[in-house]
Amino acid sequence: MKNILVTGGAGFIGSNFVLYMLDKYPDYNMIVYDKLTYAGNLDNLLDASDDPRYHFVRGDICDPVTVEETIQKYDIDTIINFAAESHVDRSILDPDAFIRTSVNGTYVLLEAARRLGLERYHQISTDEVYGHIPDGYSSVESDPLEPRSPYAASKASADLLVNAYFVTYNLPVTITRGSNNIGPYQYPEKVLPLFATNAIDGLPLPVYGDGRQKREYQYVIDHCEAIDLVLHKGELGHAYNIGTAEEMENMTMVEILLDTLDKPRSLIRHVEDRPGHDRRYSLNTTKIQALGWQPRHTSAEAIRKTAVWYRDNEWWWRKIKEGDFKEYYQLQYGERLAK
Repeated sequence: MKNILVTGGAGFIGSNFVLYMLDKYPDYNMIVYDKLTYAGNLDNLLDASDDPRYHFVRGDICDPVTVEETIQKYDIDTIINFAAESHVDRSILDPDAFIRTSVNGTYVLLEAARRLGLERYHQISTDEVYGHIPDGYSSVESDPLEPRSPYAASKASADLLVNAYFVTYNLPVTITRGSNNIGPYQYPEKVLPLFATNAIDGLPLPVYGDGRQKREYQYVIDHCEAIDLVLHKGELGHAYNIGTAEEMENMTMVEILLDTLDKPRSLIRHVEDRPGHDRRYSLNTTKIQALGWQPRHTSAEAIRKTAVWYRDNEWWWRKIKEGDFKEYYQLQYGERLAK
């Protein structure tokens, strides 16, 4: 493993992973392949811009010609697929883009990896493929996939394709399924950066329903460390859950964020819940713990650290929220906040 193609590498988790790997492995080359949709942002990779081991290719993972040309040009031996439309709310508004990227795009990448005999293919997945998890249980990797949103269904479909290529073609694959990631460079449609930036500006925080949905909030670099470990020590053909094993109600997250930013809780606005909103996710992480991984941050620490980053980095997010984001925000929350 030396020349790694990171699809979706200009997005939130992908860019953090690229920076992490460049810092840790002096002999690795990181080739970022990204379509630069609304959530792809080369500002995320400014810290790597002068590094000769970093290269950027603008391309769509659904384009087999450009994918194969890129693999051959940079002598790629490993693909890590972060590329996905990733926001559940947008998948409800427009499912088509999610199916195209996560299903068709994953197929194109798997076919390229198979035809060109790559050393490794790794799929970045999500805890949402398991669907709603009842109290008292945590998902294990062998559980049935029961997605409940177009986003989750597209990711589950990709997981099944990856497994099929392992079984049918003996393609060397692994999968990681992460819980809710938070940290630097997360597009402000997602709950924590949305709430942090709204709070900084004194705007209402639109909390879905009663806010008692349960999530595991993990710091993005903890997730990157786990992916790194699976790449180097994970068993081929296997999936690995990555989470904090510490569930938290969304309202608790909101309160920690507001307290960190010294903002009043009067900014909280309960709004109409989104359709099919899963009440609880919970991951059993015994399998990856057996490889030697533990998260370095508690959920509360991750929330505080992330809130402070957005407070200190307005240069990054303010121009985003002044652009096309306004139209999306009005479409998603305008009527809800007006009630």
